[in-house]
Amino acid sequence: MTTIPAIHPAWTRAPTGMTDGYSLEMTAKDRPALREAADRIALDTPVAITFLPGETIDARIAAAVEVRTLGFEPMPHLSARRIASLDELSATVERTVAEAGVRRMFLVAGDPPTPVGPFADTMALLQTGLFERNGITAIGIAGHPEGHPAMDSATCLAVLKAKRDEIAARGMATLIVTQFGFDPDPFITWLEDLRANGIDSPVRIGVPGPAGIKTLLRFAAHCGVGASVSALGKYGISLTKLLGSTGPDALVDRLAERLTPEHGPVRLHFYPFGGLVRAVDWIKAYEGRAHD
Repeated sequence: MTTIPAIHPAWTRAPTGMTDGYSLEMTAKDRPALREAADRIALDTPVAITFLPGETIDARIAAAVEVRTLGFEPMPHLSARRIASLDELSATVERTVAEAGVRRMFLVAGDPPTPVGPFADTMALLQTGLFERNGITAIGIAGHPEGHPAMDSATCLAVLKAKRDEIAARGMATLIVTQFGFDPDPFITWLEDLRANGIDSPVRIGVPGPAGIKTLLRFAAHCGVGASVSALGKYGISLTKLLGSTGPDALVDRLAERLTPEHGPVRLHFYPFGGLVRAVDWIKAYEGRAHD
């Protein structure tokens, strides 16, 4: 069994509802929005900080510092193929830990087909040993319920297990955070496959925050997320009506109906798509509706 307190203490208790213990994603540019929404976010809420190519190391670290200062738990991303050197990686990890008190980081290979430096994938980052040497207790890795563009499902599962084993061998815990989706079915099927293959790591299911329909479809196309007529219909989007905005009410409701203890530890991770305040307001409204 994985050591879940190292990921976050909240994982040691059963959630009181689907949005209990959620996490958020932000960019370095979202600091003003995080300040605006801070009084409506529970203390110690995990906040992931993305690794966008247009943002500097200093900006990402400043965002992590602000997350910590506001009373939340920063979890910075590192994109392997965008890191130019071992020195850059070392400085980033060391400074983030020293300046923001970071204990958890999220690792991805990244979009560029050719690495700009010596790191081709997540495993290459892990094998530097920098994370455990700097006191990192948990590593987040990506899950792909709707498949990966470069791997079939069996290979994707094998790679996920290899990462989990490498993280465990280095004395850290594993958290799996999925890409976002519109349809609950792939999430449930993937979770069942994950658990059947002995991967008991906590999972955060990626949920799109409320946004304009065109924005949701644009991010779906960029991230390789399934956006079939059927999937969009389950989410509440009609391809004949692309104006306006929508929230994840139906998706979260259906996940609440179908998730059971057999699916293991599961919480939600919200992708705000630039609308962090709007996402937090939606969560608060959903929580209020659930308790009415």
